[in-house]
Amino acid sequence: MKSRLAREISGNLEGLWNRRLLPVLRNTLFDERLWGTPGSRVVFDLIEQVFKLSHIPLIRERLPEFDPRKTNMSWIPINRDIEGAGGTVLSEEVLGRLIEKARHRVLVNACGCRKTHGCKEYPHDIGCLMMGESALQIPDKTSRRVGIDEAKQHIRRATEAGLIPVTGKARIDNDIFMIPDEGKLLTVCLCCECCCITRFSRHAPVSVLDGIHHPVEGLSVEVTGDCVGCGDCVSKCYLQAIQVQNGRAEIGQLCRVCGRCALHCPQQAIKLKLSNPHAVEDVVRRIESVVDF
Repeated sequence: MKSRLAREISGNLEGLWNRRLLPVLRNTLFDERLWGTPGSRVVFDLIEQVFKLSHIPLIRERLPEFDPRKTNMSWIPINRDIEGAGGTVLSEEVLGRLIEKARHRVLVNACGCRKTHGCKEYPHDIGCLMMGESALQIPDKTSRRVGIDEAKQHIRRATEAGLIPVTGKARIDNDIFMIPDEGKLLTVCLCCECCCITRFSRHAPVSVLDGIHHPVEGLSVEVTGDCVGCGDCVSKCYLQAIQVQNGRAEIGQLCRVCGRCALHCPQQAIKLKLSNPHAVEDVVRRIESVVDF
């Protein structure tokens, strides 16, 4: 009897929180005018500390952000010279298919990460593209619903600006947008290496990253003999997964094959290779298996 009563009380409290209190908080706090204030920097600092705690198993196991069933993401390179891709631009193909399949598409008016940190390298007004039923809960004052064509144009503008999309189910976005996790929120975060939250992933153990951040199936990166060890690639790696050692760039296990290093190498000494002719279909299929959008 006590157990049943406890479940009923817990369910009632959860319903009160999700349906009454959380929408009020969301509409109050998720406001562009607050981005860039000292308070928003404090929030980012706290999120970074959470990622640092992922090294402690007892804590990590209780944080849904690191649960592979709740987070399953992939960086989709914007590189146009991927060996084996046959001229296919992965970002255009993968995101184009996801956009077409989505029942709902919502553009966030600005990037909270770049606005908060005063990014000087990339546009502030290119925000995330969120899809699925849960995306409709993002406050209208900071977002707008769009159709297929406008969503694709938004992605095109982002990639032309050098922003590399990371897409899939991101449990942390339920927390950021203050939306209950019902498995109905598909993220397309258009990230820079200098300001975006995804860079905090570098604090996680490789074993954790392997479960939640997946390279595109069959995609690999290689440093060729043309490398002169200039180090330009190092500052562009959001995970700090590449270092110059003994006069040559070396890529570590944290690499998620986002393609930034290859984009910015002045010697064109870093190459992406695709060995999977079904990579686009495999990425889309994997994302469809973890999020209903």
